[in-house]
Amino acid sequence: MSNSIDSLDLYARIEPLLHNEEAISSLYGSYLKVLDGLSFDTVLDVGCGSGGFLVLLEKVFSPSQLKGIDLSPVMVARAKDRGLDAEAVNLCELKGHYDVITAVFDMVNYLDKPSLSVFMQCVAARLHPGGVFVCDINTEYGFDEIASGSFTAESDTEYLIIDSEYEEGVYRSDFTLFEKKGTLYSREDQQIIQYLYTPQEVAAAGDLVLQSQLPLSLYAEQSDKMLLVIQKGDIS
Repeated sequence: MSNSIDSLDLYARIEPLLHNEEAISSLYGSYLKVLDGLSFDTVLDVGCGSGGFLVLLEKVFSPSQLKGIDLSPVMVARAKDRGLDAEAVNLCELKGHYDVITAVFDMVNYLDKPSLSVFMQCVAARLHPGGVFVCDINTEYGFDEIASGSFTAESDTEYLIIDSEYEEGVYRSDFTLFEKKGTLYSREDQQIIQYLYTPQEVAAAGDLVLQSQLPLSLYAEQSDKMLLVIQKGDIS
């Protein structure tokens, strides 16, 4: 099953509590190195969140067209507040074509197999011939050894509990958020599911060509992510 808008919006709200800044910065740097070796003028960032990566793309590459989309209206509102071209829309409903499409921070892993197939076909449809899709996916080590277990975080007005487990290609995270409102606390519960895929499975889902796969180690010495470069058609 696919993750709901409610669960995505909850994740958007708790993101500041997760303190992933160092890992995100390292991941962004890996994307920039890959993109620096490509020739492109138009970029679409899918799952753009609050627009952090869009800001970097604008600063480093200044593409003629730079757009972000996300299914979370909360995230899109934050991106728009930064003056970015962002829209709360499904990729498959979007018009236009791009030289590069990105999907940063394991966005692809949130899709079940039927959804992955639809998504990757829409990626292919939105790429120019020879265009490139760049994304990162979690490895089994990342799911099983790094992300599984319990985690808590808090601020002056929030308390977050995350319980996560990985089994047979499926990673489940149960989120419980307590928010202080006056002298009382409200409680919200959501579950987010991610799925393990090989680089070859991701490329094949869109009938695209896997050009390269770069192991990344954001949280440990062993690879917990793979950065993929997937192309529509041959380089030539």
